[in-house]
Amino acid sequence: MRRMEAQGLDRLAERAGALARPGTRRLLGLAGPPGAGKSTLAARLVERLDGLAVLVPMDGFHLAGAELARLGRADRKGAPDTFDAAGYAALLARLRAPEPGTVVYAPAFDRALEEPVAGSVAVPPETPLVVTEGNYLLHGGDGWAAVRPLLDEVWYLDLPDALRVPRLVARHVRFGRSEAEAEAWVSRSDEANARLIARGRHRADLVVRMD
Repeated sequence: MRRMEAQGLDRLAERAGALARPGTRRLLGLAGPPGAGKSTLAARLVERLDGLAVLVPMDGFHLAGAELARLGRADRKGAPDTFDAAGYAALLARLRAPEPGTVVYAPAFDRALEEPVAGSVAVPPETPLVVTEGNYLLHGGDGWAAVRPLLDEVWYLDLPDALRVPRLVARHVRFGRSEAEAEAWVSRSDEANARLIARGRHRADLVVRMD
């Protein structure tokens, strides 16, 4: 886990734990550009909370590859309009109001397949905190404006580009792209998305500076 300036993991887990009150349901969002460490931090928080939280990733709402191809958006995968934003917001609304005795099943994203997988994450009604992470939790356009009001807190993860971009390239290589292909994708697609995501930073409740 990278060190977090001003806010160590213990303090972040304590803040998240304050939301995880049995008998209630709260939603915590982690936003930030690609490669900032959202999924890593989210997993660590859920682990620390030891049964009081479940992780529901926004990436489960990627449109399937076949649908992206049909729409002519496959070369922009990861952009705001390559997700089912309305479906994600509908799930968050459902998670905010759990029904006794009803488990909600959420999708996840399989990086090996590069496809969303339905019914991957079980959220029991008694779990007090749902942690969700993704790029566009603070985005106001492309159908995403409904998301922010459904989250009790949103943290924006800020990692310097000099660290974030090489890490992002390495991740693409790890999942099958050549280094040249990874660098081209990051430069053309991921960084365009990162600039868009940064515009919502001021809407966060907390900025977590990571290095």
